[in-house]
Amino acid sequence: MLKAKIQERDATVGVIGLGYVGLPLVLRFCAVGFSVIGFDVDESKLVKLKQGESYLDHIADREIAELAKQNFSATADFSQIAQCDTVLICVPTPIDRYREPDLSFVIDTVEAIVPHLRAEQLVVLESTTYPGTTDEELLPRVESTGLKVGVNIYLAYSPEREDPGNPNFTTQTIPKVVGGVTPTCLDVATALYQQVIDQVVPVSSTRVAEMSKLLENIHRAVNIGLVNEMKMVADSMDIDINEVINAAATKPFGFVPYRPGPGLGGHCIPIDPFYLTWKAREYGVNTRFIELAGEINSQMPQWVVSKVADGLNDHQKSIKGSRILILGIAYKKNINDSRESPGIEIIELLNNRGAQVDYTDPHIPQFPVKRDYNFNMASVELTQESLQGYDCVVLVTDHERFDYPLIADSAKLIVDTRGIFTNVNGNVVSA
Repeated sequence: MLKAKIQERDATVGVIGLGYVGLPLVLRFCAVGFSVIGFDVDESKLVKLKQGESYLDHIADREIAELAKQNFSATADFSQIAQCDTVLICVPTPIDRYREPDLSFVIDTVEAIVPHLRAEQLVVLESTTYPGTTDEELLPRVESTGLKVGVNIYLAYSPEREDPGNPNFTTQTIPKVVGGVTPTCLDVATALYQQVIDQVVPVSSTRVAEMSKLLENIHRAVNIGLVNEMKMVADSMDIDINEVINAAATKPFGFVPYRPGPGLGGHCIPIDPFYLTWKAREYGVNTRFIELAGEINSQMPQWVVSKVADGLNDHQKSIKGSRILILGIAYKKNINDSRESPGIEIIELLNNRGAQVDYTDPHIPQFPVKRDYNFNMASVELTQESLQGYDCVVLVTDHERFDYPLIADSAKLIVDTRGIFTNVNGNVVSA
């Protein structure tokens, strides 16, 4: 039986999508002795893995080099799915320009593996998605092979919970929610994750598991929207919102501090709420509260640009023609992931208003290729001379590698979206 094979760690694990979710899973399964095959259509990732090099800042080269000593291979050949006993799908689930779910990566992946599925395999979707995806999209495609889910092939959903760059939580220590299409599917999937995760949390269905992931991220999105709105109110009253948050956080119960910022970024929080609002319309439900938070958060880059305009006006300058440096285009500190980064939208907004915009980011030396943005830019080196050449610098991502004293001493004007700088020299605008 597959479950016994898993518990004896004789099963071969396939991981499709070797990014921020898939690669840590590869490392974890290899670390406990499983044979692992990684799949990715990005040839550059496969080359780096074969060379023992990491392409993610929070994973060291030495960790990738260790894979060469273990039973691991990386390929773009989906026919090797037939060699896998378990298949974990970790591909992107973005939204389109109309803020509707784009399941093309998931659907294309499932259709690519279907010809190679066989009896006694487990297929698990880890990509964040709306409730019903596993039942409605994966189940019929898997059973089109003639196999019967829950009888001779197993299907489950287990949402990823990676937090890149967070040193306090790892793939092993973050509890793992798992839902199966049938009780047998749940049993097999739970057995798999119990080999590598300290705490596995079984739930009654794939829909519960899918919804749980959305709730986690919508909870954050709504609270960030609240604190961003509070920031704008506090600013109009000349009150420091960060001091307010610090004071409120001394309450030992009933309050969780969230910090304002320039807008939401990353592969989850700016996107996931729209998966639920889209699906809710199918049931005649209007998710007004969630959509309002999304509206507030999506306005924050515009708010930052307005604060840049205010700061430059105080220096008798306009945005048009000004030289502006963006500090950080990663969506959060200490990583090299720029997906949905508000910094990139801020660059476009400033460009549209005639500014001459550069960026600096120690984790992203070259501006990445984007579907909606085409900026031929490279990271500027931070020196006293370079900083003094800009009319304004905008702190978007509070990387620990930034030399904040140098910035404070050298910049003519700082627009601070992260509450890092104190206005000791009268040159800081909070945004």
